[in-house]
Amino acid sequence: MNKGKYLITIAISLFWITTAMAQETYIPWENGKLQVNKGNRYLQHENGTPFFWLGDTGWYLPARLNRDEAEYYLEQCRQKGYNVVQVMVMNTMPAINVYGKWALPFGFDFTNIDQEGEYGYWDHMDYIIEAAERKGIYIGMVCVWGSPVQQGKMNVEEARLYGEFLAKRYRDNPNIIWLIGGDIRGDVKTEVWQSLAKSIDANDDNHLMTFHPRGRTMSGTWFNNEEWLDFNMFQSGHRRYGQRKGDGEYPIIENTEEDNWRFVESNNALEPRKPVIDAEPIYEDIPHGLHDANELKWNDNDVRRYAYWSVFAGSFGHTYGHNSIMQMKKDGIGGAYGAQKTWYQALNDPGMNQMKHLKNLMLTFPFFERVPDQSVIAGTNGVMYDRLIATRGNDYLLVYNYSGRPMEIDLTKISGSKKNVWWYLPKNGQLEFVGAFDNKVTHFSLDEGYHYGNDRVLIAVDASRDYIDPAWSELPDAQGKIKK
Repeated sequence: MNKGKYLITIAISLFWITTAMAQETYIPWENGKLQVNKGNRYLQHENGTPFFWLGDTGWYLPARLNRDEAEYYLEQCRQKGYNVVQVMVMNTMPAINVYGKWALPFGFDFTNIDQEGEYGYWDHMDYIIEAAERKGIYIGMVCVWGSPVQQGKMNVEEARLYGEFLAKRYRDNPNIIWLIGGDIRGDVKTEVWQSLAKSIDANDDNHLMTFHPRGRTMSGTWFNNEEWLDFNMFQSGHRRYGQRKGDGEYPIIENTEEDNWRFVESNNALEPRKPVIDAEPIYEDIPHGLHDANELKWNDNDVRRYAYWSVFAGSFGHTYGHNSIMQMKKDGIGGAYGAQKTWYQALNDPGMNQMKHLKNLMLTFPFFERVPDQSVIAGTNGVMYDRLIATRGNDYLLVYNYSGRPMEIDLTKISGSKKNVWWYLPKNGQLEFVGAFDNKVTHFSLDEGYHYGNDRVLIAVDASRDYIDPAWSELPDAQGKIKK
């Protein structure tokens, strides 16, 4: 037997044991449907429970994984703290899945799409959505990837018919989030995307909707005033500083390619304000710039930096990605962008398993009062990898420091005459109590010294508050215990 197939067979055969031993599943929509909170910065459920989006890019899940593989992948996502998986419902036109079933056997006539006795393309999509539902995971559904639309394979009327079909089929599933577009600019085939979005919106009032844009762009550039757009997405992309690669009109300032926090600040300047998220940052184990397999590859240090920069700048959550997982790389299948690992091997990579610490940190403190506040950083901030990003509530503040450089922090920005201070390690979620400090600008530095990837979060809390105990070496699991 092929070694790779043998390993995945073992993994899946152990699936039910793993499931039985796993922690109790948290079902978020038991708190009601997702909605935008009244401050237009974050997402919440109908009963006021906050929702921190921690997503994975499982783009090829519907096309390349069978039922057992899909169950295993989604269960692994659940155990690792992910509550959203972004997928391409159709990655091409015509689209075919692992069972050899076509998405559009009758074109855009969906009248007889369900054939008796046949496990069709949409039956498999149903299964994936229902499996995710059992595990408390939302499916972010990119209805169709942008490239086939750009090639003219779906017109305005076909988009309307397709949107109506999708909305009526899935409007009663509690775990759907609609993603219009798909790695494409909003000014390309705009009329098609508008038709698709408005058709879904007219037939489904149960789910949130946004637009997934091309690299280094944001949905709000084109659609911020649209009623169907509930929140904004941006794709910060895969390029390093200075890696322009022959673009024509460049959409961002030169040498800011890695500064995903700039998109958050740009979003927060728009009117009306809408929540925002980096839905496609750099991927773990993918080449810088994406297309040259001989380039350096982004690692777990980089994916942490993108996540904390974005969230501390004001994003309501974050989406992680891995080169092998996003394309569901198998032995003999896939392997674009220099991917070598299989998707199930990549599930063990460090970045994949570190994102949960960000979600747990953000849910530990009062959620909706949090704002980005760079004035917390006293003096001149750094640039590029030395950039500090600060966020705070009324009685707590958090500062992300990627390089471990010394910093001056203004503790007067939150309440309290005394502040308890900790270092938090994004790599493993460990806490180190630093001590109690007076209410003033204070110098902080690390004994480990200065180097990229030596990242820490400085946590300062009004000493009269008990969000964290000085005796703790890690944060308790905040999911399901948060209060509105």
